[in-house]
Amino acid sequence: MSSLILEDLFQRNDGQLHMAQAIAAGVSRSQFYAWRDHGLIEAISRGIYRLTSLPVLSQPDLVIASLRFPRSVVCLLSALSYHGLTTHIPHALDLAVTKQSRLPQLDFPPIQAHRFSDVSFLAGIETHQIDNVPVRIYDPEKTLVDCFKFRHKIGLDLILEALNIYKKQFTIKTNQVMAYAKICRVDKIITPYMESLLCL
Repeated sequence: MSSLILEDLFQRNDGQLHMAQAIAAGVSRSQFYAWRDHGLIEAISRGIYRLTSLPVLSQPDLVIASLRFPRSVVCLLSALSYHGLTTHIPHALDLAVTKQSRLPQLDFPPIQAHRFSDVSFLAGIETHQIDNVPVRIYDPEKTLVDCFKFRHKIGLDLILEALNIYKKQFTIKTNQVMAYAKICRVDKIITPYMESLLCL
């Protein structure tokens, strides 16, 4: 196969491709590795390659994790960071999975996986296109509620900071926050904080 066929194959997959997909499309391993050795493609994670002619990934951690674990959802501190709700820089990428799922693990980016109940896992998922890759991230309101659910791991200071930023930068959606809070069983805990937020 020519490099033109290679580029078409990658373009049809938004520039990223699992090696297994290429082989399924009729590409031999030797051809694939030749393209890599000639600098036409590069590995961005184990088994996932990308055209080198594309711009540098704007958010490689989110893209790589989404490609490797497409059913997971970016959550907690990583979701706070994506939505601009924290000044804290997460040291690992927080991913939510269902209780029945295997915990995702990667050497890079480092991943902190969290098991959510089925109803909590499905609530509040948004899909954002990042570097032509669909990345599942909890919306700001679900993220805040999840942080209260995991408050003993996250720390109240970070949550209070996120609430203050949320009030300044977003329209406060009290009903949505409380609906998520009931799903996550933290409605009694979060109610006084929401009341205080609305009074400030």
